[in-house]
Amino acid sequence: MRLALIAAIALLAAPVSAQERRPSHCIAIAEAAPGVAYLQKASWTEPLEDFTVRLSYVNHSMFLLQTPGGLSAVTDYTGFVGSVDLVPDVVTMNNAHSSHWTPNPDPRIPNVLEGWQDENGPADHYLDLGEMLVRNVTTDIRSGFGGRVDDGNSIFVFEVGGLCIGHLGHLHHEPTEQQYAALGRLDVVMAAVDGGLTVDLPTMTRIVKRLKSSVVIPMHWFSTVSLDAFLAGVSDEFDIRRDGVSSLDISLRTLPDRPTVMVLEPVWLAASD
Repeated sequence: MRLALIAAIALLAAPVSAQERRPSHCIAIAEAAPGVAYLQKASWTEPLEDFTVRLSYVNHSMFLLQTPGGLSAVTDYTGFVGSVDLVPDVVTMNNAHSSHWTPNPDPRIPNVLEGWQDENGPADHYLDLGEMLVRNVTTDIRSGFGGRVDDGNSIFVFEVGGLCIGHLGHLHHEPTEQQYAALGRLDVVMAAVDGGLTVDLPTMTRIVKRLKSSVVIPMHWFSTVSLDAFLAGVSDEFDIRRDGVSSLDISLRTLPDRPTVMVLEPVWLAASD
């Protein structure tokens, strides 16, 4: 018993780089778990139940993800989340446009994950925070004059509470078969529905139908025109909910029985929320 305890302590003390990667359950499990048909509305400041994730739509393509253990992540972080002094445990960024990243992230943030390639090659993230695993799958983006930038965008996947949550970022093309396979199961997906700056609406409609996520959250919409067009395009296979809220709590237990598009309203974070 004592030897087993010593071995366990030694493993915990070992550098992360020396430990094996925790396998991705989103890739290992091909189909979404069944659940019941409700999603709980919530404020980002309220406590969370066990095995539950809170998703708050902040602005544009920026979401706050929170766990019961107190971890937080912000997607497509631009440096401002609202009138609060929030220091997330991890932020992800994509630089196809300035509204998806910042060159000067808060230095207090311990994990800043850039979604584009650099001199060392394509972005390759596999960040294990214990309660949350964050990984990425790169895609290409358009450049000026009809060109292309290889691996200029990342689809970030957050594995937490048994859920697989994907943020498509500034997606410029439908994922390849290899990219779909690398993503694995996505129970929840944030999808850009602007209809032009990212992929066109028919392509995004095809993507979300292919992913078969239980919950789709539209993002990157500038008016109700593109949003309404997207909702109309997926209404044959998805239930549509627009409850006028900016946050929701979700778990494997509360995934809807039928695929659902949940429209969240973007709201900057405030201490009184």
